Amino acid sequence: MRIRVRMRARPIDEPHRVASPLELLFDLTFVVAVAAVTAQFAHAIVEGHAAGGIAPFLQVFFAIWWAWMNFTWFASSYDTDDVGYRVLTMVQMAGVLVLAAGVPVAAEHADYGFVTLGYVIMRIGLVLLWLRAASGDPARRRTALRYAAGISVVTAGWLYHSVLAPVSAELPLFVVLALLELAVPLWAERERPTTWHPHHIAERYGLFTIILLGESVLAVSRGVAAAMEAGEVGGRFVVVAVSGLVVLFALWWLYFLVEAGDGLSGRRDRSYLWGYGHYGIFAALAALGAGLEAATEEGGHGVAGPLTSGYAVAIPVAVFLLLLGAVYRLIAARPAVPPLVLWAFAAVVAALPVAAPWIGVHGVVAAIAVSCVLLVTATIVMTGSVAARARGDRADRADRADRAVT
Repeated sequence: MRIRVRMRARPIDEPHRVASPLELLFDLTFVVAVAAVTAQFAHAIVEGHAAGGIAPFLQVFFAIWWAWMNFTWFASSYDTDDVGYRVLTMVQMAGVLVLAAGVPVAAEHADYGFVTLGYVIMRIGLVLLWLRAASGDPARRRTALRYAAGISVVTAGWLYHSVLAPVSAELPLFVVLALLELAVPLWAERERPTTWHPHHIAERYGLFTIILLGESVLAVSRGVAAAMEAGEVGGRFVVVAVSGLVVLFALWWLYFLVEAGDGLSGRRDRSYLWGYGHYGIFAALAALGAGLEAATEEGGHGVAGPLTSGYAVAIPVAVFLLLLGAVYRLIAARPAVPPLVLWAFAAVVAALPVAAPWIGVHGVVAAIAVSCVLLVTATIVMTGSVAARARGDRADRADRADRAVT
């Protein structure tokens, strides 16, 4: 165990760079936070308050996502795995758990005190890490100090938002502070970019995607438990549960069609749009978990109407498809799925809940599952055709070269 290691920038092209056990433990604490915010949003949907639950869900999820993302990119550049690094990372984990404990109060009473406290604890840990980086990496000292200063100033703004801001100004102030948070990396990296590792970042984002898909499975299981407790398990209930799992499998398949690490390696200048665009992708997956839980309960004993429950599943799936095409178009030389195909399927999925009064929520979720399976099938066919053409082109070039030599 290394007591203290000078915090130098890690190489961009470091071979075999993978997520560390500490990063995996870090992600585990976010499982708790995501589960809490998903459960609260599902409760709002089931009780018929979906519209009122959207803003608290997006605000709390922004805090979760942004704290996770900030540490992930820092660790990609400066992971020393010494005692100080581990302790400050664990401080951030503690902040995540405090934030998760405050989610029910925030959702039910719009009291963001504990959420803000947890967020501030996480930011303190990260600021101290940036100060360590400033001390250990003279070449990027100003970059690290800009990060530390920017994070500190915006964190003070969050404290004002939670303690002193009038109720009427809370939402506008949240938007302003969120934009300032997004601006800090753009401002800090202008001095001298950090040395984040593209394949490490791609792996970390993929792992968080899997966490969110797992949360959706957990949400479905909560809905199953609630329906079974009410003794109202029937054919519609089974259709919703099975179709929900099929949707999750299809979205997993689509997300991992593209090797993001290779794309980020050649297009580092697009990393901001790619990384920031994942807020929508991750939020859509978390919201899908809440929607599937509500739809499962609606299939059994839930009080939400089929139209509301249908849209709670369809909108997140449609948003996921649209944003997935957008972020991978930024880094992929040739999209695995043509954007027009994704847009067409997203439009179909978004329109399906209109039929809920006639086919029920179970019919809507089943139709969404069928649409996702058709989309995956189309990608398999298109990918296979592209690969076959590529093999044919290589064979033709080799044949022409042989004839030229002859």
